[in-house]
Amino acid sequence: MKKKKSHYNYSVCELFAGVGGFRLGLEGKKKEHPWRVIWSNQWEPGKKEQYAFKCYVDHFKNGIHSNKDIFDAKKEIPNDFDLLVGGFPCQDYSVATTKAHGITGKKGVLWWDIEYILKEYHPPFVLLENVDRLVRSPANQRGRDFGIILSCLNKLGYVVEWRVINAADYGFPQRRRRTFIFASKEKKLIKRLYNHKLEPMKILERSGFFAVEFPVQHDNETDNPEHQIFEVEIPEDLVLLSKEFHCDFFNAGLMINGIAYTKKVIPNQEKQKTLGGVLQKKKVDGRYYIDEKDIAKWKYFKGPKDEPRKTREGYEYRYKEGGIPFPDKLETPSRTMLTAEGNKNPNRITHVIKDKYGYRIITPEEAERLNGFKPGWTRGMPERWRYFCMGNALVVGLIERMGIRLEDIIKNSNG
Repeated sequence: MKKKKSHYNYSVCELFAGVGGFRLGLEGKKKEHPWRVIWSNQWEPGKKEQYAFKCYVDHFKNGIHSNKDIFDAKKEIPNDFDLLVGGFPCQDYSVATTKAHGITGKKGVLWWDIEYILKEYHPPFVLLENVDRLVRSPANQRGRDFGIILSCLNKLGYVVEWRVINAADYGFPQRRRRTFIFASKEKKLIKRLYNHKLEPMKILERSGFFAVEFPVQHDNETDNPEHQIFEVEIPEDLVLLSKEFHCDFFNAGLMINGIAYTKKVIPNQEKQKTLGGVLQKKKVDGRYYIDEKDIAKWKYFKGPKDEPRKTREGYEYRYKEGGIPFPDKLETPSRTMLTAEGNKNPNRITHVIKDKYGYRIITPEEAERLNGFKPGWTRGMPERWRYFCMGNALVVGLIERMGIRLEDIIKNSNG
């Protein structure tokens, strides 16, 4: 790679930037980190107020900031950059043929904008984030959507690794499972990580992109089906793949030259941080506390259910649902935050904790800490948007580790 005349060696373009989790993780708190975001895009469709974009710009002054639909913005990306990053939504990636027999994806599906950028700009490195269910979606044709992504990356010359990572397994205070995709077409790096003696098991468990920063147990019971590695050919024909492909991809995998290797890996868990560890010690503002008269409703929504219900049409059925701890346990990592966090109406989703003053929801600052942001990071926007942004955000510390890992690989490849 070319050495740039600056303290920063590697330039980054950031898609679907939110409030800056990828950038904060890559650029880090230490000045010696080599990553510099030169262009970013954040746009909330259908919203007059672009709160996340404003928050991003307030925190990051350098680089070009784009606040328009990625369909239009993708043509404005700088021509030369090293790493493309972004957390894109999980959607229906199915494809079809046009009357002119070209392949087209569903309108509005953001993966095709990413594919366009990769075709047009050829970045040597790609790091993407998505929900954990991506590798098994859709439910009625497991693995199809992920297979389409792998097929596209393969045609563009990328070698791909993926890992579903639960942040709580690696010392962070939230059980947040996300699929991370690392892809590269940089020949020196590929030669270093995936040499001619291709050993998928070793790569996924010991030496690959994810295995070093996010270690897993080493399997010795090769006769046990759960410990085996599975090999699958990824079709090049996207229409055929969209109609017929099915694969139960596991939580770790590697694709090289159109062949995917996938297996279930078990994390080597680090000492867990807890929900209680991020909470403010003093009494918070009274508006976060729950009225005593509503406690019974909260207990009902959080509790297990096995009860008769009736549809609007009069059809009777039995509704069953498992319970959620009420209040949330303070001595373990928190449950996953969702975009509806902070709702004071009784519901299953919102975290409710109990302190010596009563039952309360978590504050926006506590939500920020759960994702590794500095308390007050989203201050200035309405509170419901502060919670919404944290429900959409990633855990910053995971990205910091990935940035360090990629930096080390590049240095060793060029050494």
